[in-house]
Amino acid sequence: MEIRLLRAFVEVAQQQNFGHAAAELSTTQSALTKQIQLLERQLGTVLFSRGRHGAALTAAGEALITDATELLQRADALERRMKRLAAGTEGLLTVGFGMSALEVAPRAVATFRARHPGVDISLEDMSSKAQAEAIRTGRLSVGFIRLPAPAGLASKVVHHDGLALAIPFGESTPRLSRQALASWLQARQLIRLIPARGPGLTAQTQQLFTDLGASPGVLQESSDLLTVLALVAAGVGSAVVSASTSAIVPDGVKVVPLDLDSARWSIGIAWLAESTDPLIPLFLRSLQSAETSP
Repeated sequence: MEIRLLRAFVEVAQQQNFGHAAAELSTTQSALTKQIQLLERQLGTVLFSRGRHGAALTAAGEALITDATELLQRADALERRMKRLAAGTEGLLTVGFGMSALEVAPRAVATFRARHPGVDISLEDMSSKAQAEAIRTGRLSVGFIRLPAPAGLASKVVHHDGLALAIPFGESTPRLSRQALASWLQARQLIRLIPARGPGLTAQTQQLFTDLGASPGVLQESSDLLTVLALVAAGVGSAVVSASTSAIVPDGVKVVPLDLDSARWSIGIAWLAESTDPLIPLFLRSLQSAETSP
């Protein structure tokens, strides 16, 4: 049973006149009559009794009209929803982020929510490596990842981050010359995030140690960055973290950024290069607005 035939049937039932219904449907009365006849043949029954006063529903027509009207309403609602989805005004956007995007990601999400309230959007905290895999498999729409992006992902630089020392507040700040910093690190055992929880941070930290020729020991590990910072605040020891951590440090911790090439990296927004999801360009525009807003 075709939607167009049901639409013709409902219009004639509402107008009670083939001529008026044809005008409403922008067709000819002859074409409309053929559509009704085709529907009647498909159903094996007569839907209208025709007379001088127009077209009246038969008992079969009365039985069909309620269901036909509801079906058309659902079909029209579905069509409107699909158009909203195609325009990016409805749907689901999943966004991944890590510590380095702690400020830019929520700000971009807030801007997007304000502009597109009909879209459901979620934030997931995960490493850059996990984000890249989730984007490839469709679990994430976009992600804020450490650059360069892996093959198959498109990306745009949005932020820069670097390593920093997280030191108990009462401890003196080390001199940051290469030699002094190397000596300071070499003389300590550090608290750290377990490598599996922050593989990018671990690799960058190891690159820094290699650059300085230092090999500090591991005092304690944690799977949660907030726990690492809490241990630092408690005076247990120091840690190497991302400079963006300053946004969430508890009292008792001071963050000392490291001004070295081996301690810096770029964060970008990444998405599947071949994606046709209309929500992605809308999010990219919201991100650009969030970056330029005061």
